[in-house]
Amino acid sequence: MDNIAGSKSSLTWAVHISVAALVLLWVFPTFGLLVSSFRTSDQIATSGWWKAMFPSEQNLVLRANAPEMQEQIGDLYVIEGELFDPDIEVEISVYGVSSQEISAFTAGQAGVLRNGGTITVSPTGQYRLTNTEPFSGSRGQRIFVTATTPPEFTLENYQNVLFDPDNREGMAKAFFNTLTVTIPATIIPILIAAFAAYALAWMEFPGRALLIAVVVGLLVVPLQLALIPLLKLHNEIGIGKGYLGAWMAHTGFGLPLAIYLLRNYMVGLPREIIENARVDGASEFQIFVKIILPLSFPALASFAIFQFLWTWNDLLVALVFLIDSTGETTVMTKQIVELLGTRGGNWEILATSAFVSISVPLLVFFAMQKYLVRGLLAGSVK
Repeated sequence: MDNIAGSKSSLTWAVHISVAALVLLWVFPTFGLLVSSFRTSDQIATSGWWKAMFPSEQNLVLRANAPEMQEQIGDLYVIEGELFDPDIEVEISVYGVSSQEISAFTAGQAGVLRNGGTITVSPTGQYRLTNTEPFSGSRGQRIFVTATTPPEFTLENYQNVLFDPDNREGMAKAFFNTLTVTIPATIIPILIAAFAAYALAWMEFPGRALLIAVVVGLLVVPLQLALIPLLKLHNEIGIGKGYLGAWMAHTGFGLPLAIYLLRNYMVGLPREIIENARVDGASEFQIFVKIILPLSFPALASFAIFQFLWTWNDLLVALVFLIDSTGETTVMTKQIVELLGTRGGNWEILATSAFVSISVPLLVFFAMQKYLVRGLLAGSVK
């Protein structure tokens, strides 16, 4: 009785658990990246994103006021101030004045400065430096503290990433460059593939079966094998160092899947609709535009999702076909790689840049996900 059509499988629970596990595997890293993008570098270095809502103990390097702020009180020269904003509740446990001894003194205990004088740091962050001789130098004394600080979230990371005036860290230009590459590289193959798929599905001509076999065979051709020959061809015709070359490369690499997907969908459409249109005098172009394209929207949207995601997240094609030493055509994936090289320790910048990069694909996916399964299952049953 277990095999009767319509009865529930005894392994339904396993399917549900597997789906939930896959969802969590994708959601947790994405959510963690979002949380980290609002945290400071010190918080990221000392605790995981799952502890973002709780106080954390951090080792911080702060500076006292510069010597020009000193005051003479009797026979002593004094520098006083606050290490933290008075509105922030902190609790300092130990402190030091040397990177080799960051916990040399207990909070509230007087410590000795290298060049003479004493320093006292209270548990709440007030400090006092005293000396019988005037303090010298242009910068304030470094103070290493171990403090328990409350959770802190900031928008400064996004300001640095998106609106940096020097564009050294800014992703704004790279963001628009990526859109410039992605949008045409998604639209062009869809337009070409739609015409080709209709011809392969509903038009009779010699060699149609061979063309279908060639399209299927091109699905397994590795991208890397075609890069160098294609780059040489682009350089010979003068489009090897700009957006046009990247558009054509993405179009060529995306066409086999687009034609295969759209052809499978179109061939499953009711034949009677097309035959009736031909009897009524409609041309092939009119049938394609007024009947086939509207009915094929799920398949078109399905491929558009894939092509947009691949193009947006692409690095290899951008490195090969967008050769520009000035950075005018740098895309987001390349910009993040450069940040990894020059700002490898600034995890807050990297987390913010990565989340900015994935935010647009997430919006596109969630906006069009209802068409994804319908398009992928096209032609699977009759």
